[in-house]
Amino acid sequence: MLRLESIEVGYGDITAVGDVSLEVREGEMVALIGSNGAGKTTTLRAISGLLPVRRGAIEFAGERIDGLSAAQIVARGIAHVPEGRQLFPSMTVLENLELGCRTPASRAVRKESLERVVALFPRLRERGRQLAGTLSGGEQQMCAIARGLMACPRLLMLDEPSLGLAPVMVKAIFDNLRRINAEGLTVLLVEQNVLRSLQLSRRGYVLENGRIALGGPAAELLSSSHIKQAYLGL
Repeated sequence: MLRLESIEVGYGDITAVGDVSLEVREGEMVALIGSNGAGKTTTLRAISGLLPVRRGAIEFAGERIDGLSAAQIVARGIAHVPEGRQLFPSMTVLENLELGCRTPASRAVRKESLERVVALFPRLRERGRQLAGTLSGGEQQMCAIARGLMACPRLLMLDEPSLGLAPVMVKAIFDNLRRINAEGLTVLLVEQNVLRSLQLSRRGYVLENGRIALGGPAAELLSSSHIKQAYLGL
């Protein structure tokens, strides 16, 4: 479904991603792991059209999408849940969710999508009229994921969904991601929690210094001595 071929992305004179190739097949969950500054967020921003690709190619569903605007990429079926949630704090939960319906197709099924996401995250139904800025961190993350789902994506990309959350909320978020993927939605997960993300995913890639250092089935990565030493402290 998604293919990156030797992409290079940067900020000004700084190259943040030097040579990244990966693929995400339809229906699977793929983890992209690595330390802070490895280039994970930059890679997602490039896929989303928020950063230009200097070299290489990005394909989605057989179509070249590097060079398209962020709005055009959303319309193709890619939703990006960014690090830090980036909700509109002075708007209600319901208003934030409705902002996810940016395309004609998603607006046409807005009511059905809303029922689906509040069934997935029941707390959002209770908090519908509450300002998003007054939610707990975990509730804000639920709202951010739900807003992404309101776009009716074919591919959901998440950037550090467990960051800063209490363990009980982390478990709830990951349980919901497992359920979303089991229902057929393709997921690309960027996450510093290496153990949880690889346990959740079918395959994974390790990004180090802007380049893919390892890739393969999640079970094989979990048994890798490099992963154990560098990321799991074993």
